[in-house]
Amino acid sequence: MLNWIWLGLILVSVLFAGFTGRMEAVSSAIFEEAQNAVELVIGLVGGMMLFLGLMNVARDGGLLDSVARGLHPLLRRLFPDVPAGHPAMGAMVMNIASNMLGLGNAATPFGLKAMTELERLNPRPGIASDPMVLFLAINTSAVTLMAPTGTMMIRAAAGSAAPAAIWLPTLIATICSTTAAVGMYYLLRGRTRYALPAHGDDAAPPAAGSPDEVAEPPGPREAATGWRRFLVLGVGAGLLAALGYEIARLLAEGGAMDALRVLSSHWLIPLLVSMLLLVGVAGGVRVYESTVAGAKEGLEIGVRIVPYLVAILVAVGMFRASGALDLLVGSLDPLTSALGFPAEALPMALLRPLSGSGAFGVMAEIIETHGPDSFVGMLVSTLQGSTETTFYVLTVYCGAAGVRDLRHALPACLAGDVAGAVGATAACHLFFG
Repeated sequence: MLNWIWLGLILVSVLFAGFTGRMEAVSSAIFEEAQNAVELVIGLVGGMMLFLGLMNVARDGGLLDSVARGLHPLLRRLFPDVPAGHPAMGAMVMNIASNMLGLGNAATPFGLKAMTELERLNPRPGIASDPMVLFLAINTSAVTLMAPTGTMMIRAAAGSAAPAAIWLPTLIATICSTTAAVGMYYLLRGRTRYALPAHGDDAAPPAAGSPDEVAEPPGPREAATGWRRFLVLGVGAGLLAALGYEIARLLAEGGAMDALRVLSSHWLIPLLVSMLLLVGVAGGVRVYESTVAGAKEGLEIGVRIVPYLVAILVAVGMFRASGALDLLVGSLDPLTSALGFPAEALPMALLRPLSGSGAFGVMAEIIETHGPDSFVGMLVSTLQGSTETTFYVLTVYCGAAGVRDLRHALPACLAGDVAGAVGATAACHLFFG
């Protein structure tokens, strides 16, 4: 589908420009946007390397394992048909924990493992079981606790005064999307249309396994010593005292909402960096070596996304230069503005379920055009983190497990997409006016 969207943007741009006399602008946009894409990646790679390195420190320090253990009791209630010791449960725990911590690259192998193991438990092979449908709904809309670092780096590269200001709105949007996706799953699973066939072979007996089977080995550690504990406790206490002092000062100068805006814009990232490093110190991690090892992945990601950004930025730039986008925005603006959703953000909202890299490129283009701290810039930044790429996840995960009939997985996931967009809009109005 993205293939046709991309092709349509280019062909419509050329045709529209031919009839409106804007061919020169379209021709210039091709080269300008290609150059902008490369410059954008150069500004992005440094921050991406830093934060992936810090997340690697936290993973080596045991943060991922701790989150996974905390999630296990909840997932046992959500997936009662999956045995506690089965590898499927362990893979789902690690997948969801990775998504919550913003470790998308680590989450994908766990998700593929989970779907494969769930298919082994499936009494109707090839047809998505209830645990599969629910897992997909959660996966495409999972709550993300960590800051959306890639989006923040784009905002910083575009000159944002507060790149981290979208963190809390993004968290609110993901809570809305996950709630809606899970709610739609329970609403539809009893409908006749989505019921499993009445007959079929029973599932194979579940194999024994442990959640730890799917976990990646941590990096090099040193023995935890007293000075490490003293350092963690001392710095942690100092940060809490400083945070308490700042909150008191902000409350004295203004209201609670103003204090929340300042803290989310200027305090969250330094606190996040400190927390991730302290997790590594507490776990005996050699933080410098672990950071460098994780940063290498950031460089690889930057290289991989260059072609996607060039392709989509050129197509969107041509579409805008031709005047076709202005016509589309103008026709939809009365309806979307009445709902509090700027029409300029519509391309981003429509592309987000189809392509993560495509939506990332459109977001970057909108931020460059309207400014990172404009309402539209804030909204598209929040939309980027509100859900996962629904059609990509469904295609890859179900393809790996050999599932052909998704039952009600698609409606549940799309409900999460819509709720994420609504939640992002509401949160941006709340925080940014």
